[in-house]
Amino acid sequence: MANMIVESKIDEEISELFRVIGQPVRVRILLVIGNGEACVCHLEAYLGERQAAISQHLMVLRDSGLVEKHRDGRNIYYRLARPDILDLVGQAASILGITSGELEAYTRQPVTPCQCPKCNPDEPGCKPSRVI
Repeated sequence: MANMIVESKIDEEISELFRVIGQPVRVRILLVIGNGEACVCHLEAYLGERQAAISQHLMVLRDSGLVEKHRDGRNIYYRLARPDILDLVGQAASILGITSGELEAYTRQPVTPCQCPKCNPDEPGCKPSRVI
């Protein structure tokens, strides 16, 4: 009986992880910040999504313990709290016949230039690169 309870909990935890990363935009967020920390405006530039939508996805990823944030002046930067999640994403890509090169290229170039201080040191603060 105890074995069934443990197995059930394991199933639930694994299912919850897949639920959390089950949104395409969340997978892309993980891939982008897997290359280094990023602020929301940086993610806007890469994803072509509105700041509000990105923030909601980041909250789910943070609550699940996959992503963490830190403040640097006026800017908040996000990074992977569990870098090993990229192994899972890479394995899923491999199962689907997606090469590591294709996966890497997918997150290489932003949709529009980012105006964050890390990408554009002349900018005093983080601001969205475009209005959607």
